[in-house]
Amino acid sequence: MILPAGTRMTPQALGLAASVGCVTLAVLRRVRVAIFFTGDELRMPGELLVPGAIYNSNRFMLRALLETLGCEVSDLGIVPERLDATRETLRRAARGHDLILTCGGVSAGEEDHVKPAVEAEGRINMWQIAMKPGKPLAFGAARCGEAAGGDPGGSRRGISSACRAIRCRASARFCCSCGRSCCGSRAWKTSRRASIRCAPTSRRKRATAATNSCARVNEAGGLDLFPNQSSAVLTSTVWGDGLIDNPPNYAISAGETVRFISFSELLR
Repeated sequence: MILPAGTRMTPQALGLAASVGCVTLAVLRRVRVAIFFTGDELRMPGELLVPGAIYNSNRFMLRALLETLGCEVSDLGIVPERLDATRETLRRAARGHDLILTCGGVSAGEEDHVKPAVEAEGRINMWQIAMKPGKPLAFGAARCGEAAGGDPGGSRRGISSACRAIRCRASARFCCSCGRSCCGSRAWKTSRRASIRCAPTSRRKRATAATNSCARVNEAGGLDLFPNQSSAVLTSTVWGDGLIDNPPNYAISAGETVRFISFSELLR
């Protein structure tokens, strides 16, 4: 056997099949994912940025992430912060899609309508995870059986859980785990262990949740941390090569060897 069931059809896999004379292959269709975003403060690039508004960077990031994983993406845009509008968009998303990924609206604020909307249209199987950033992540199902994932909205929380990220560091890990398993990709693994040059300032106290910090491989083969690890700072994910995967209740010290997941491994 050269290509076991569940193998993702990469260029190498196609070449291997051709090398033994295969004319046709039985394959599964691509995963169909619907995405939408909540927040009356969201604006698109090019629009006027009034006080209190922010550009919807997650829209471009999450869509590109899902397409990198081989998904077919339907972008349903920005949804008004109303329960009825969120429920209607969920019903639309449930038609013809395998996975629904939302961004924003799953925390505990008065205008966070995604969680109650999913509960009204289906069920919530999980809400909140022990990870920073990205704690208020939700997962459930719409009435038609589609998986529904709610990603918190902050920009770096989400490249997780969906995958995501960014509220995308959590979101990316969410997106990756859901999208990869549906698309036949292998689950990611810790790609290496490396020494950290300096300890994160936020880690001098023990964190009760697993924490992901953006880091870059330095010239000595160790890891350098981005100076600002705030969940809203997207710059760190462009500067960095991957994430330090730090377990809960553990404070990292300078010079210590840590677990490191590269972005290339996360998206492979």
